[in-house]
Amino acid sequence: MARTFQYTIDRRIVNQVVVWMLKLGIAPHDYRLLTVIGRNTGRPHSVPITIIEEDERRWLVAPYGEVDWVRNARISGWVELSHGKSSVEWAIRELPPTESAPVLRKYLRKYSISAPYFDAQVDSPLREFAQDGRSRPVFELTDKGT
Repeated sequence: MARTFQYTIDRRIVNQVVVWMLKLGIAPHDYRLLTVIGRNTGRPHSVPITIIEEDERRWLVAPYGEVDWVRNARISGWVELSHGKSSVEWAIRELPPTESAPVLRKYLRKYSISAPYFDAQVDSPLREFAQDGRSRPVFELTDKGT
């Protein structure tokens, strides 16, 4: 059974350190600061995230489920990703579970620290990742103009 994510004080501290590293441009290259407009406040909210890239395609994975940034992104339809002084706005398209399964597998292989939050294991068949995809959204990043 997958563990339920809890936003603990330890997680808050780690996130603040990663945000600081991202703003300075010293975080790993696949980390980004995701900024999205709050669905209730209309104010920008930022969280550190990781991206999955393959063959010029990029995805955002929500390994902890439908957290606030996911709900905000669904409403706005776009996100801003930054690293250091570089910032890009992206349109997003949420993938259905069957389409998100290979991306979730890639994510879990790359970021095994998230494994306790998944029912599927790294070597599980794609159908198990599709099951996880029902509660762990995946968004494809596309040019904002398209």
